Amino acid sequence: MSALVLLPGEGKAIQIGGGLGVVFKLFGTDTGGRFAVVEHPLAPGTLGGPSHVHHNEDEASYVLEGEIMLQVGDQLIQAPTGTLIFKPKGLPHTFWNQGSVPARILEIISPAGFEKYFEELAELVTPSGPPDISLLMTLAQKYDLELDMSSVTELSQKYHVSLGGPGQPT
Repeated sequence: MSALVLLPGEGKAIQIGGGLGVVFKLFGTDTGGRFAVVEHPLAPGTLGGPSHVHHNEDEASYVLEGEIMLQVGDQLIQAPTGTLIFKPKGLPHTFWNQGSVPARILEIISPAGFEKYFEELAELVTPSGPPDISLLMTLAQKYDLELDMSSVTELSQKYHVSLGGPGQPT
């Protein structure tokens, strides 16, 4: 292995729906499978995903810009710029941008492999319409991810956010 340097603005970028982005900073192939690093730009009014449980990966999220809210287990966490949140595997969690300005988080996923989920998810979730839920659930199973789709309506109504970003149906 040798050093790998990404300058500001570098990395493969994709969009998941209208409000959530993924910028791949380090793939598992870059780290010998030990971890992956992705950046998530999150538009105002965007729910990052339904509440979910990873059965294989731990995640650490660091807020680079803006402010996000997280629900991790029974905890509701307000996370301004500079906040670090560790989410161990097996603990349900989700995040959203309830504010009026864009937010960005850097996420470390260990072990690596789950970053590939985002590439496949981007093919299913487009700004043009709602995704096929059965395909989403099949993808989640592939990555041993448990999605609680029933959480979307409650989170959307309670915090005025949506999966597709502002103005999108829940």
